[in-house]
Amino acid sequence: MSNNTNTQVRKFGMIDKLAYAAGDFGCNMSFALKGTLTIYWTQFIGIDELVMASLLLIVQVWDAINDPVIGAMIDADRRQYKRNKFLQYIHIGSIGLVIGGAFCFLPVAGLPAMAKNIMFIAGYVIWDAFYTIANVPYGSMLSLISADAGDRAELSTFRSAGSMAGNMATGILLPILIYHPETNALLGERVFIIALVMGILGFCFFQFMIRKTVIRVEQDIELSEEPVKFNVVQATIRFFKNRPAVGATLAPVAQFICMYGAMTANQVMWQSYFKNAQISGLMQMLGMIPMFFFMPFIRKIVGRFGKKEAMAFGMLISVIAYSALFVLPVTPDGTGIACWVACSLIAGVGAAIGMCVSWSLMADAMDYGEWKFGVREEGTTYAMHSFFRKLAQGIGPSLGLVLAVAVGYNADLGPNQPEAVATSLKTLVIAINVVGALLQFISIAFVYNLDKKTVATMQAELEERRAK
Repeated sequence: MSNNTNTQVRKFGMIDKLAYAAGDFGCNMSFALKGTLTIYWTQFIGIDELVMASLLLIVQVWDAINDPVIGAMIDADRRQYKRNKFLQYIHIGSIGLVIGGAFCFLPVAGLPAMAKNIMFIAGYVIWDAFYTIANVPYGSMLSLISADAGDRAELSTFRSAGSMAGNMATGILLPILIYHPETNALLGERVFIIALVMGILGFCFFQFMIRKTVIRVEQDIELSEEPVKFNVVQATIRFFKNRPAVGATLAPVAQFICMYGAMTANQVMWQSYFKNAQISGLMQMLGMIPMFFFMPFIRKIVGRFGKKEAMAFGMLISVIAYSALFVLPVTPDGTGIACWVACSLIAGVGAAIGMCVSWSLMADAMDYGEWKFGVREEGTTYAMHSFFRKLAQGIGPSLGLVLAVAVGYNADLGPNQPEAVATSLKTLVIAINVVGALLQFISIAFVYNLDKKTVATMQAELEERRAK
C-alpha cells in the first residue's frame, strides 16, 4: 500500500473542518452520557458503589480485546468500498451507537442485583463495540484528509471544537434535565429517553460528516492473489516503539483518568457541598470555553511555536491554576463558586492549545511510524491510542468512585452527604485536577519528542519518498 496526495479533488477548506467536527460531535452525543453511568446505576438502579467500581473495571477487559482487534481488522481490510473504507466503518458504527447508547440506560431498577450487574455489562459491551467501530476509523482518517501540517492542526482544532460542543451541550443540559431543581435528587426515569434522542442526533451528525468528507492522501491498494499479510503483533510492537504515539497517548490517559475520576466526586460535590446539582455540568464545562477563543489563531500559534512547545507551556499554567484552589477560600457559597469559576477558566486557558492540537499529534505520530519503520498503520496505531484512552475512561470513574467512598460518600444518601464528607469531596476533586494537569505536562514535555524542527524534517523526507 502506498500513500499519494490526490490533487483531483475539492480544495481543503471550511467544509472539511465542519464535517470533521461533526464526526466528533456525533461521537459525543453518545459518549458524553458515559459520565452519567455511575450516578445512574448507583443512585437510581441501586447497584452498590464498590460493586459498580468493580464492574467498571471488568468491562475494560472487553476494551482490551475490542480496540486493537477492530483496529487491526480495519488495517487488514483490503476490500474496495463505494465509500472510503474508513467512512464505511463509521457508517456502521453510527447505526449501532443509537441502540447501544440507549441500552446502557434501560430502567431496570426492579431486577435482582445480579441481573442488574449483567444488564450493565451487556449494555456497555454493545455500546463500546459500536463506539470503537465508529471512532477508530474516524480518528485514523485525519491523516488522510490532508498531508499539510497546518491543515491537520485546524482539523484537530475543529475536532476538539466538535467534541467540546457535544460535551458542553450534554454536560450543561443533562444536569438540568436529570436533577430535581429543589432536592438535587437524580430523576433517573428520564435518562433512557434522553439517551435515545441523543443517539439519533449523533447519527445525523455522522451522516453529514460521511457525505462531506474528502480523502486527499490516497491509499492505493494493490490486489493480488496473495495479498500481504497483516501482523497485528508487529504493529503493536511498533506502536510502543513509536515515542510520539506513546507520548500523545499518555497525555489523554492522564487527563481521562483524572477527569473521569473527578467526575463522580464532582457531581456529588455540587449536590452536597454547593447544594446546586443543576449547574454541575456548566461548572464542569468552564475549562473548555477558552478553547473556542484560540481556534482562529491555532495555525499561527503552531507555526510560530510548534505543537509540543505550545501545549507543554499551557499545561504548566493549568497546574498552577488548579493548585491555587488549595489556598483560596472555596467556601460553600457565592465566594467559593467565584473562586472555582476563576481558577477553572485560567486552567482552561492553559489547556486550550492542547485541546486544539491533541488529535493532530496522533496524525504526526502516524507519519513518524511511516518515517521510522517504513510502514503506515493508521488503524492499529489509532486503535492502540483509543484503547488506552478508553481504559483510562474506565479506570477513572472506578478510581474516583473508590476514592469518594474512601472519604465517606454514601450513594443511598444522594445529595444529603454529611458536611465533613462534602468538604472532603471538594478537596478530592481539586487534588485529582492538579495531578491530571501535572501528568499531562510531563507526557508532552518529556515523552512526546516531535518538536517543531523535527516535524518539519520528517514531513520533508516523507514528501520526497511519496513523490518517488
